[in-house]
Amino acid sequence: MAHTGFVYHPDYLNHDMGSGHPESPERLRAILSRLQTSGVLDRLDRIEPVAAADEWVTAVHATSYVRHLKATAPDNGRVFLDPDTSMSAGSLTAAYLAAGGALAAADAILEGRVNNAFCAVRPPGHHAEQARAMGFCLFNNVAIATRYLQRRHGVGRVLIVDWDVHHGNGTQHTFYDDPSVLFFSTHQFPYYPGTGRATEEGEGKGRGTTINVPMPPGQGDEEYREVFERILVPAAEAFKPHCVVVSAGFDAHRDDPLAGMALTEDGYAALTAIVAGIARRHCQGRLLSCLEGGYHLNALSTSVERHLLALLEA
Repeated sequence: MAHTGFVYHPDYLNHDMGSGHPESPERLRAILSRLQTSGVLDRLDRIEPVAAADEWVTAVHATSYVRHLKATAPDNGRVFLDPDTSMSAGSLTAAYLAAGGALAAADAILEGRVNNAFCAVRPPGHHAEQARAMGFCLFNNVAIATRYLQRRHGVGRVLIVDWDVHHGNGTQHTFYDDPSVLFFSTHQFPYYPGTGRATEEGEGKGRGTTINVPMPPGQGDEEYREVFERILVPAAEAFKPHCVVVSAGFDAHRDDPLAGMALTEDGYAALTAIVAGIARRHCQGRLLSCLEGGYHLNALSTSVERHLLALLEA
């Protein structure tokens, strides 16, 4: 059995984009309730996050963008950064703790305290660009963690697997010309944010280290499993990562209200097992997973539970 870390902080609940917004604090409440009821939470090693230092945030984001968020953050009420993304009084603290949670998980994994870890964080991150908040995201948690793994812990090659139903445009753009990061994404296409065509393969020295698998609506467990086994596994075998990072969105579930895919909890468990197998073969099981999307509370919480059970068994 693997030692699996679990990152959570109650301040994540203080990021509030308003009544009726799908990316709500209830998402984390549902996950915690499910894990407590099933007893899975007791099997996890708790990892306490602290706010990420600007040194690491600005390894991915423009200093001017970080300054803008600090200047814009409200003391009360809500400030919109794009039509879908806003900040409340608790949002910036939550964003720093979300990025910091991913860094704390990286420390725990690289220091050998856990084999792998799941970060139950919000706001999510994979749409956040270098200088732009979008798609419910403020800081790109996965991208920040990847740079931290490389610069703080000396990790050479990082594989990022993004199975969120939406393409991780921010993560792709961060590493588009970087041969040390292999970015692999499955996503419903055409769909928000409109990026992620198969022809987007990277540029310069990074050409070939971006792999997009755009998928039509309605794809389920077998279709996803086939894509992971046929495309991801051989790519990872050739790349030989030193650490695996997962943008773990659960909005490709068949019950999710914001998309049209057909994955089930069994499918997420199978995808987790495939990715954990890659980590086991190439990097001593080192796998860091961060929550992205997932907006049907029961589907989200049960899928996260199966994800964690697969990590525990990795």
